[in-house]
Amino acid sequence: MALSSEIIQEFNRAFKKARVSGEAEPTAMVLATSDGKGLVTSRTVLLKALDEDGFVFFTNTESGKGRQLQQCPRAAATFLWKASGCQVQLVGPVSQVSDEAADAYFSTRDRGSQVGAWASDQSRPLASREALMQRVAEVESRYDGIEVPRPPHWTGFVLSPESVEFWTQREFRLHDRFLYTLHAGQWKKQRLNP
Repeated sequence: MALSSEIIQEFNRAFKKARVSGEAEPTAMVLATSDGKGLVTSRTVLLKALDEDGFVFFTNTESGKGRQLQQCPRAAATFLWKASGCQVQLVGPVSQVSDEAADAYFSTRDRGSQVGAWASDQSRPLASREALMQRVAEVESRYDGIEVPRPPHWTGFVLSPESVEFWTQREFRLHDRFLYTLHAGQWKKQRLNP
């Protein structure tokens, strides 16, 4: 189900407030994933798009998070913007973006990041920094003078939340909390105790 325009507007308002407040990386979100058997891990990824389908980020599908997202296609993500005293939490299913969308975004990345997507066996053991740099040199040589194509193992995911919580810091820990939840195709908003 699509995000409501109210949720998108509220997120954009909080995001703008974070950016204006000097947040170093307002697109950073802590993404929690699971293998579906009880192991939960988290790491920081960058939000690359937001629309009515959800929150989009990109990764290597052979990484730890990529494998977990395929095993258990649900996730939680948290934006913490300390500079503005705001936080947003998302929970819901995750799906892969189209190849066309992944290609389009990959083409906007700087060449060094494109090369790195081929050179790095993300999350796998690495013998040495020198071994990684050797692979970088090999990829640069392979694509010398031509565009670097998107690796087949690199794509985007969209987290389509079923719940979105907006938290705003207030004095004496009497914070404002508003929870949007999806019920039978409709978004319901309620205030929560701090």
